[in-house]
Amino acid sequence: MRRLAVFLAAALLSAPLLASHCPADMAKIDEILKSDPPADPAVLDQVKKLRAEGEELHKSGDHAESEKVLGEALNLLQSSE
Repeated sequence: MRRLAVFLAAALLSAPLLASHCPADMAKIDEILKSDPPADPAVLDQVKKLRAEGEELHKSGDHAESEKVLGEALNLLQSSE
């Protein structure tokens, strides 16, 4: 019983830590869009769409999918440099 309680406490405490990755990715995308946006309008539109989708997924609690979508947006930004 004690092990289960420790495991549950660790799981509950680690969830917010995992969720904090999404806002960092969103901030990174926002900074790149402000300082060095992609020249291709199609890439810019796709990045904005993915960024918005990632934020909605984060707000709904689906952090794994949010990180995946935000990662796609970051990859697009990095490949358009």
